[in-house]
Amino acid sequence: MTRPQSAEDFVATIFDLFDRTGGDHYGEAVTQLDHALQTAHHAREAGEPDALVAAALLHDIGHLLQKHGEDAADRGIDTLHERIGAAWLAQAFGPDVSEPVRLHVEAKRYLATRAPGYVEGLSAASLQSLQLQGGPMSETEAAAFETVAHFDPAVRLRRYDELGKAEKAQIAPLAAYRDLLTALARQNAAT
Repeated sequence: MTRPQSAEDFVATIFDLFDRTGGDHYGEAVTQLDHALQTAHHAREAGEPDALVAAALLHDIGHLLQKHGEDAADRGIDTLHERIGAAWLAQAFGPDVSEPVRLHVEAKRYLATRAPGYVEGLSAASLQSLQLQGGPMSETEAAAFETVAHFDPAVRLRRYDELGKAEKAQIAPLAAYRDLLTALARQNAAT
């Protein structure tokens, strides 16, 4: 039987993933790492709780874990990065981190239906992935999504996600989030 990773070891694994593949692109002008940092920056600037800041930082970690390559969308593949990432993160973090990650794609589909002008503001890569991910929700799907636990943080995360695509943004480095991630993982291990 393998011993679960400590909070510090899990966070070190996150940092290693970003070190190895955070320089990849996925159709956007910014790297995976830049996008993660910008998304977390916007959540932190908005005064979000630490768990949502962590979710913002880690919302696309599934892209770093999936095996289809960074051009998967160009090949018509939905990598289900949100599910991969959420399941992996749930090993060390509670649902306040993992659930907004799992739901951030559904939040995009929801906003495409319920937020006027949202679709027009999406990048080309987000529009492409929206179609692979099922397109805008039906009104019935949108109403059901509004009742899901973590609906509100998932929608807020999605808004920060859309803001996290500016080229040459000046933001804090990944190291600035180590203590936050470690504290959240320790807190989850203690429950």
